Parts: sequence; C-alpha cells; structure tokens
Amino acid sequence: MPQKTSNAGLRRPNDPWMLILTSLADGAKHGYALAKDIAEFAGVTLSPGTLYGAITRLEESGLIAPEPEVDRRRPYRITAAGSVALADVVADMARLASVGSRRLGTVAWRPA
Repeated sequence: MPQKTSNAGLRRPNDPWMLILTSLADGAKHGYALAKDIAEFAGVTLSPGTLYGAITRLEESGLIAPEPEVDRRRPYRITAAGSVALADVVADMARLASVGSRRLGTVAWRPA
C-alpha cells in the first residue's frame, strides 16, 4: 500500500493504483466506468478483485475519496494528495522516458 509520503508503490505504468489515479484525474467515476476508461486509454483489463482491492487501498491511503452514491453506484474522486502522488509519478516517468530515448538515440519524449 502506498504511503502518503512515498510513492514507491506507484512506479509501474500498468500498476492498478497508477491507472486508477490517472482515470480519476479526468473526473469522478464508479468502478465499471473506471474499468472501461482504463481499458480504453491503457489497454489494460483489471479484474474486479484487482480493481476494487486497489480502490480500497487508495481510499485508505487518502489518495481517492468516495462521492455520494448515484443509482446504486459509488463514484470516487482523486484527492489533493492523490493528484500530488500522480504528478510525482508522471514526472518520474517523463524523466525516465527522456533518458531512455536519449540513450537509445531516439527523439526525446516530451510530455503534452
């Protein structure tokens, strides 16, 4: 489980926590909408156990928070701490991509 002061658990681009935070950065979503969005933007299908287990850990860590239920569905939103954690990981990934591109002799990747 990620700590509020450390992002060690959020380092892999296909990590469920990273995928969920990335999806929620675009707005609140319930579980099915999260799974669908993640499949679309990352090409990763999360099992219900993986998805809801990660949601529970992210909520316990204060990185996401539940919204009021809508039609028996519980949407979640990213918190300020979650946004900071996601920004830190994205910056780390951008640095890694830049170094990797430079060392491979390819065009340096720059975030949009």
